[in-house]
Amino acid sequence: MGMIQTKVEALTTLEKGVTRIVGEVKWFDPVKGFGFIVSEDGGPDILLHANVLRNFGQSSVADASLVDVAVQHTTRGAQAVEVFQINPPEAQTAIPLSDFEGLDLDAMASVPLEPARVKWFDKGKGFGFANIFGQPEDIFLHIEVLRRSGLADLQPGEALALRVIDGRRGRMATEVLAWENAVSEID
Repeated sequence: MGMIQTKVEALTTLEKGVTRIVGEVKWFDPVKGFGFIVSEDGGPDILLHANVLRNFGQSSVADASLVDVAVQHTTRGAQAVEVFQINPPEAQTAIPLSDFEGLDLDAMASVPLEPARVKWFDKGKGFGFANIFGQPEDIFLHIEVLRRSGLADLQPGEALALRVIDGRRGRMATEVLAWENAVSEID
């Protein structure tokens, strides 16, 4: 896995008292502003604070996502201090989206990333909308697309990178990534 190679290369750059681990998100609640990670090597739960996640460019992370983080052990317990990588949950137990039935998955994956900003998103309703910079039309965001992208929720004004297609509901996102992904693809 590419994440392990990155882990080995970066171990020498961490400050003293900080270790780097790969683990799974046990749960994360964007309303409470924190959640916990379980290291694949075992040990105590690791606190993941929303501020650390925001520094990575995301406001949430889906449960069961695989994360690569720097961890500091304090008297109050272990806590993530930096996020290096997030991989969405591997098990796709969700029902396939009818919006994507009959579409070429390879073609959807090859659509370029576009920089966007969240207009609004309602986790309870399971959808929301974003706008591509410089374009007036709304882009439909389905909660299942967020989960498959490793996210659990979005905040109004949040910057994102989207892969967008013309679908049954009009313009719709097929993948949602951190903002930096759109910027690096444009460079």
